[in-house]
Amino acid sequence: MPEKINLAVLISGSGRTLQNFIDKIDSGEINAVIQIVISSNPKAYGLVRARECSIKTEVVNHCDYDGTERFSAAINARLKELPVDLILLAGFSHFYKIPEMYACKVMNIHPGLIPAFSGKGYYGHFVHEAAIRYGVKISGCTVHFADNKYDNGPIIVQRTVAVMENDTADTLAEKVFMEECIAYPEAVRLFAEGKLRLEGRKVIIGEKV
Repeated sequence: MPEKINLAVLISGSGRTLQNFIDKIDSGEINAVIQIVISSNPKAYGLVRARECSIKTEVVNHCDYDGTERFSAAINARLKELPVDLILLAGFSHFYKIPEMYACKVMNIHPGLIPAFSGKGYYGHFVHEAAIRYGVKISGCTVHFADNKYDNGPIIVQRTVAVMENDTADTLAEKVFMEECIAYPEAVRLFAEGKLRLEGRKVIIGEKV
């Protein structure tokens, strides 16, 4: 069993992805502790989920800050107060500028198969709507290391779903979310076990490095 790692989770909404991590930790599938949940939205239901599990919460309201630099600095000020090995973007709907100290220590999940339907403006339901309009036969999700460009960082895990002729953006979203609930914890587990190695922009998965 690897050493327990310390997580910080950034949210903006319902916290379904956060809840999945809480459940995986409780079941022992991930050896980790969530040190803090930071929300950009004071009304996010994910804050309720965290508090019900006695997890420390903070609100860094995006509306209170003039620009990305100050917003990100406020988040980093909270993070620096705690031991944090890995930061998870979990339905975080604002751009977070990652400082050098957290390089390759921030993960994000995208509800599509990067590089398809990715980049600025492609998030949440917009991705599924675009996939349906385009007529793709396969979609899925991508877990990647986040950097300071939208959906640009090295890919860690991808999982796929079949897109049927009668699928809508809503039904596709649910199918993809089920795969997200597998892929994101898997990526975190691999990180915790020291099995992720970067070669250029490729993530190599192997024995502990």
